[in-house]
Amino acid sequence: MSPRKYAARIAYRGGAYSGWQRQREGLGVQEVLEEALSRLASGPVRVIGAGRTDKGVHAVGQVASFRMDRDWAPERLQLAANFHLPEDVRVMGVYPVSEHFNARRSALWREYRYFIWHGWVCPPHLNGLVWWRKVPWAIDRARAACRLLEGEHDFRAFCKTGECPERSVRTLERVRCRRWGPMTVLSVRAPSFLMNMVRIIVGNVDAVARGKKSLDWLEALLAGDERSRSAVTAPACGLYFWRAGYRELPDEGTLGRDGFWGGSLGSPDGRDSAGVG
Repeated sequence: MSPRKYAARIAYRGGAYSGWQRQREGLGVQEVLEEALSRLASGPVRVIGAGRTDKGVHAVGQVASFRMDRDWAPERLQLAANFHLPEDVRVMGVYPVSEHFNARRSALWREYRYFIWHGWVCPPHLNGLVWWRKVPWAIDRARAACRLLEGEHDFRAFCKTGECPERSVRTLERVRCRRWGPMTVLSVRAPSFLMNMVRIIVGNVDAVARGKKSLDWLEALLAGDERSRSAVTAPACGLYFWRAGYRELPDEGTLGRDGFWGGSLGSPDGRDSAGVG
């Protein structure tokens, strides 16, 4: 039978992995997925991911494209791949795609979400899955910071030292801050990101939301200030590759349309979006 190309939505807990990408030292999620798919084919299967995630970063909507040496019913390929995968990596859906589809190059945007738990105690089952920040954010200040971040800026101060390219201008299409009880969720969507950019964004918003830094300070960072002027880099454990957008794939969200495990993530007063007033 003729080869066929597929895309898959992948979810994983990143704590046991050195990141998404296959690498010489450490175990990448890409390597684990390739080994599982290769067991279902007559030869090695190579996958291309929508975006890289660092060590300890999670995903609920990573997208990978790959070619199998025969046709598969999507549901059967999903079940077969999950049989060979460890429990902390799951194929959430499989879709036949055209030969020109490429999970990285065909992506219109990528969206990350960062989860912060506020309070003097954090539920133990959230260990390694959120950033436990005891001091609560002033949500209005956080939302004001998000509005500043949207649009085209020089994000040199938001890139890992030594990893910043010559051109550090990026465009953030959407930045949102939502509060759900003791949980704050920061969402960032853009066509592309710099190294550690989302985690540094979270660290800088945290500094503004806790009153440690001003909005004027953040605005200066966005004018191309140096990384040394930024706040801390938020830890990897709270960051999730949430989803990526494509013309060829259905926009099914991840675990529920526009929500968290099928529900909305709004504050009790409903004012849960940073860019809409």
